[in-house]
Amino acid sequence: MPKKLLMGNEAIALGAIRAGVRVVTGYPGTPSTEVLETVAKHNNGSIYVEWSVNEKTALEVAAGAAFAGARVMVTMKQVGLNVASDPLMSLNYLGVKGGMVIIVADDPGPISSQTEQDTRHFSKHAKLALFDPSTPEEAYTMIADAFALSEKYGEPVLFRPTTRVCHSCASVEILDALPVSQPGGFIKSPGWVIFPRLAYANKFKILENLKKMSDEFSDYEKNILEYPDNPQAVKKGIAAGGVSYTFVREALHSINEKNTDCKLFKVSTYPFPEKLALKFLEGLDEVLVVEELDPVIEDELVRLCGLYQLNVKILGKRSGNTLIAGENSPDNSVKVISSFFGKSEPETDKAANTEAPALPVRPPVMCAGCSHRASFFAVKEAAKGKRAVFTGDIGCYTLGNAPPLNMVDTCLCMGAGITVAQGLQRVEPDTFHFAFIGDSTFFHTGIPGVINAVYNQTDIIVVILDNSTTAMTGNQPHPGMGITMMNTRPPKISIEKIIKALDVAALIKVNPFDQKASKEAVKKLMAQKGVRVLLFEAPCIIISKGSGNAVINESKCNGCKACLNKIGCPAISLSNGKAVINSALCTGCGICVDLCATGAIKCSNKNSKAGKK
Repeated sequence: MPKKLLMGNEAIALGAIRAGVRVVTGYPGTPSTEVLETVAKHNNGSIYVEWSVNEKTALEVAAGAAFAGARVMVTMKQVGLNVASDPLMSLNYLGVKGGMVIIVADDPGPISSQTEQDTRHFSKHAKLALFDPSTPEEAYTMIADAFALSEKYGEPVLFRPTTRVCHSCASVEILDALPVSQPGGFIKSPGWVIFPRLAYANKFKILENLKKMSDEFSDYEKNILEYPDNPQAVKKGIAAGGVSYTFVREALHSINEKNTDCKLFKVSTYPFPEKLALKFLEGLDEVLVVEELDPVIEDELVRLCGLYQLNVKILGKRSGNTLIAGENSPDNSVKVISSFFGKSEPETDKAANTEAPALPVRPPVMCAGCSHRASFFAVKEAAKGKRAVFTGDIGCYTLGNAPPLNMVDTCLCMGAGITVAQGLQRVEPDTFHFAFIGDSTFFHTGIPGVINAVYNQTDIIVVILDNSTTAMTGNQPHPGMGITMMNTRPPKISIEKIIKALDVAALIKVNPFDQKASKEAVKKLMAQKGVRVLLFEAPCIIISKGSGNAVINESKCNGCKACLNKIGCPAISLSNGKAVINSALCTGCGICVDLCATGAIKCSNKNSKAGKK
């Protein structure tokens, strides 16, 4: 069979195509995004693919297709599962006809998320089976196992890759497509309507299925128990799951530990493979558990030791032997495993591992020419001297919290900027409350917040930052763009028309690069009451780069640093006491032009709304 170098997310997508997936829905979120994009890229026309407006919608669309017997997949990141939790909790009680796999990419660290979140807990809470791949190669074949299990038990299944599995690359053997029966279509039945009596009756079935799955997973080829050559003489064992198992194997090789020294137990599923775990614990005195993020495997082993009165010491997160937060890595795995065996860490080859110089520290920053910088600056300047609070949301514009803008005072979750502002206004009615939200987030969960503000007559200013894309996760389409993942061209859904339909007190639309008009718009809205909306419209610089750049006349620059200290543009720096503009970064947005009191900056971009001096 041919091999192909694949990112983990690509492997999952191609594995799902091999398994006969028919419908794929999701909402973009790192580290999961590339799964759906890869399916769309390799779609031969037999698969329906969509970016849904949010994770709840994505799950419900997929559920409908699964009710009709199709194999379906839903993609999201770990915090997106919170949005989808309402239908998911009920869906297990209704069941599905076609195989349904929900990809939930966990983000230890967190690297690109608000919080860490271990989906294995959600699996237990929702009474759903879960698969936890340890490598891209394993993820490729494991996704087919997940579809098969879902169809066998008529229940949705969770699939939990973590960041390093999602974004690492490996050479994957591409297998032939699996035989898959055609969807039988939707058959009407009272069983598709969830009522308390049905849920009560189905819970017994769900619990019985969990017991069956546990037994089945004890024989599952990807739950592995590696025996040493002389198991009777070995008193130590290591249990691991997901990418941590890969790190453990590397660490054991690094410190020259062999199978003669310990048992090794790989856990790839929930329900926990209890029978296999008991074989692992047999004869051991000590077990080290290495896993991300929470002590899920650790707690299961402790539970079994208590239930069966086994005198085995379980070491891991709760004992302080492994990290209680963040990612595992090959390096920290070597450290904890060396300590477990009472060995010193292996010396590295200094010639081959010369330390690289430290990288310069650079905090996340909005791109040069980003329209959000212009929007924030206009609001900041217009509200100067007034008591104001700026609530933010999830997106590139969250970076508006950093100096020198300092324009994001709160950020909770998708859509919360608008609703948090309403709560703040009830406590501090004499304060101006500006709620910032992006266009994709507006469609995701922002609309109900605006409706709530209008309905309850709350005095806030909603600032919608429409840059015509879902920028932070890679410029995916959304309902306001007039294109779908199936490459169809539906009418653009107008944010302006939605806002007008909600009968807000005032609405002003403006280009944020026209700083004069933008500041006047902010001041005009501040002079009014009720729910006012400021709609900033300017495309993301990634999809619509300017055609020129700003230049500095050194003879006019007095080194006042206003262009640096007010907007924080990464294209501007200081050299020999004078401002310098990096032409490779500058896009000619022109914000800095109006800032310069000496007229030292000119902008050659014809599309710039800033004045030319």
